[in-house]
Amino acid sequence: MLECSEIFRDDRKAAYLNPEGADRPLRSPLPHATLAAARAYRLGRIRAQLDAHDVAGILLFDPVNIRYALDSSNMQIWTMHNATRYALVLNGGPAVLFDYGNCGHLAAGLEGVDEVRLATSFLYHAVGADGPEKARRFAAEIAELVHRFGGGNRRLAIDKIEPLGLDALRAEGIEDVEGQELTERARALKSPDEIALMRWTIRVAEAAMARMYEASEPGVTERELWAILHHENARSGGDWLETKLVTAGPRTNPWFQECSDRAVRAGEMIAFDTDMVGPYGYCADVSRSWICGHRRMTEVQRGLYRTARDQIEHNLALIRPGLNFAEFNERSWRIPERHQPFRYSVAAHGVGMVDEWPFVLLHPDFDPAYEGRFETGQVICVESLIGADGTESVKLETQVLVTATGAERLDSFPWEDE
Repeated sequence: MLECSEIFRDDRKAAYLNPEGADRPLRSPLPHATLAAARAYRLGRIRAQLDAHDVAGILLFDPVNIRYALDSSNMQIWTMHNATRYALVLNGGPAVLFDYGNCGHLAAGLEGVDEVRLATSFLYHAVGADGPEKARRFAAEIAELVHRFGGGNRRLAIDKIEPLGLDALRAEGIEDVEGQELTERARALKSPDEIALMRWTIRVAEAAMARMYEASEPGVTERELWAILHHENARSGGDWLETKLVTAGPRTNPWFQECSDRAVRAGEMIAFDTDMVGPYGYCADVSRSWICGHRRMTEVQRGLYRTARDQIEHNLALIRPGLNFAEFNERSWRIPERHQPFRYSVAAHGVGMVDEWPFVLLHPDFDPAYEGRFETGQVICVESLIGADGTESVKLETQVLVTATGAERLDSFPWEDE
């Protein structure tokens, strides 16, 4: 039996559970008007980038970009590796969604979608040796729309595409422009409605984290803890988890080991990163670490945790609109030498529907050529990973909104040393 003085059950975390009961999903209180306003803002951001880069339109294959522009969601994980649906947003023209067969009804109610057409797949596994001919048909249809609405402009931004399709577009006289910069810059600044949607995703993530905390007893496996996060997200309307980063004890160091069927032992550090694409398609990207069995940290664990908190708090205090990334790097927290071999390479990064621009590396890895600055309306994740030779690792991360006065934390799940 543990002595009472060894127990550390943090009752504050219970406040994040669903007050309606553990057997029920969370229900979003946000009205449709919030979602509709976010949709209009996002499509407007894309169209503004089309003007800024003097392109006739943008062709989107990345399902996250399609969701951002049009809020159209259809088999997103599958279409990440099977390019069978795409969207074309024309500058001064319609937004056309090309969807998988018999899926046109999925766009009903999407205010930004002007037309739905059947996508032409040219993937080998779908069409075999007919790929080149299918690619020509695909390209001819896209080129006709560009010609009709482009006013003579043949420049088309593309986020990503299979080589066969790109060659076919070029054969139609299309001048392809790198589209990732356009989409990343568009997504970087969030509207108040987007922040409301993101706050709800974080609410779902923190409810899942509270359940993970309750289940952090000796004998639970890493996979079981990860499954709690997955379950709470899925039943509350979320989409997927980007990673499987839930580990404990010796498996926290080195980092980036995926969760396993190893049973967690009392007193071990449990560390995780949510990487959760939740309701409305927005990402909750936060990290916490705590002790299995709800015990207090040892002196070694407490020292690692305190160091990680120092990094988070120092770098968080620097963030303000107008600060460029080189200035941030110069003033950022310096990781002690004993922790450098086990470091996380990123000090801060953007997040929206998934991780996005900017991607500011930790000072030992920072590239001075990486230009940009923090701006009001960005959402930034501030990261820390602290470990040493022979120790566990502590992983912490907080998600913040850049405001006119600094950084406002969007997550509030308690730290362990408060």
